[in-house]
Amino acid sequence: MTGFDYLLYALVVFAWSTSWIALKLQLGTVAPEVSIALRFAIAALLMFGWASVSGVRLAFPLSEHLRFALLGVLLFGTNFVLFYYGGLSTPSGLLAVVFSCAALFNLILSAAIFRQRPERSVAFGAVLGFAGVLAMFAPRIFSAGLDGSALGGLALCVLGTLSFCLGNMVSVAVQRSGIGVISANSWGMAYGALFLALVAALRGLPFTIEPSLAYLGSLLWLSTVSSVLAFAAYLTLLGRIGAARAGYSTVMFPVFALLISTVVEGYVWTPIALVGLVLALAGNFIVLRKR
Repeated sequence: MTGFDYLLYALVVFAWSTSWIALKLQLGTVAPEVSIALRFAIAALLMFGWASVSGVRLAFPLSEHLRFALLGVLLFGTNFVLFYYGGLSTPSGLLAVVFSCAALFNLILSAAIFRQRPERSVAFGAVLGFAGVLAMFAPRIFSAGLDGSALGGLALCVLGTLSFCLGNMVSVAVQRSGIGVISANSWGMAYGALFLALVAALRGLPFTIEPSLAYLGSLLWLSTVSSVLAFAAYLTLLGRIGAARAGYSTVMFPVFALLISTVVEGYVWTPIALVGLVLALAGNFIVLRKR
């Protein structure tokens, strides 16, 4: 990995580890599907503006738009909806554990779709990182318990993670065909926003906006930092260092989210959580070290 790769990686981890604060401020009178649709509609407009100023190509044949639509539905649509509804009945710590499986899913999907032989060190690091996140969130998970409803929510979260990872594979394929991340994300986010708006309309949800500083400020943060910048950095990283290595950011951002929670919410680290932190950091070193 180059210095630029590490910069992209750090940007992704920072953006996604701080997004939970903004997401909490989004909860209120506006339906989640509507909030997420607004988030990616704003992000798409910003991406189109970025593309126009940069002189990036935006005109593509229908066949490419089908791939952009698939990217949008998987990465910017169902991924978020499934996690939201899964999270309603699943302990919050378990959400982080499930999403950290993305590093492993990316490893398996890359091997199955692109015939990329997984490196043992990367696979070992991904497993180590997953174990670390599990250890860090174990107290929250076991204290909350798992009933039938929680198991159903867990299944939705697994599907949400799989949707995210399949979106990763679509992005890899699009980049391999010579289409840049800015072009693909511009259209992908637009299609994702349209998909979410259709879901909201079919469910009869009102398209309202909460005119509060907290809601509008968090919406702006999620649209710009957590969507435009983070996804541009993540998907660029995906094409540069591979899906498995880039996917390890899903292990690291829950770690940094807990570190932020320590300052903001007074989170107290238990011995097992500290062991998990060491495992996650060790896995990070193994995955990102020079080949």
